[in-house]
Amino acid sequence: MALVPCQVLRVAILLSYCSILCNYKAIEMPSHQTYGGSWKFLTFIDLVIQAVFFGICVLTDLSSLLTRGSGNQEQERQLRKLISLRDWMLAVLAFPVGVFVVAVFWIIYAYDREMIYPKLLDNFIPGWLNHGMHTPCDPTEEEGQ
Repeated sequence: MALVPCQVLRVAILLSYCSILCNYKAIEMPSHQTYGGSWKFLTFIDLVIQAVFFGICVLTDLSSLLTRGSGNQEQERQLRKLISLRDWMLAVLAFPVGVFVVAVFWIIYAYDREMIYPKLLDNFIPGWLNHGMHTPCDPTEEEGQ
């Protein structure tokens, strides 16, 4: 029962999103202390959506590995529900919000950096974390089933 490379990739992406979220929450920024905290930023909401989505992907992959060849109809039905949830979340939340955040951030950043990401933020947020928050992983990676 070997892991398919896309399954390993999904675990790595999930771990990277969790790492980015932990590092982002550890930063002491004045805007985190105001109304709404981090939740007022679409980038943070997108990070949470992507982390939950890839968590569901990993759960789906594990479930399909564990139920493969069991012949249990109830397990197969639950797996189909989980796959439907994964597909719905990709189509409705993960892909549209992810593409919107990336496109809008980098277009505005290229036009006028100070408008969306002032140089003052470089003192709080390292460059690698900014890149990790605003550059997507490809959630449309097809699995070989």
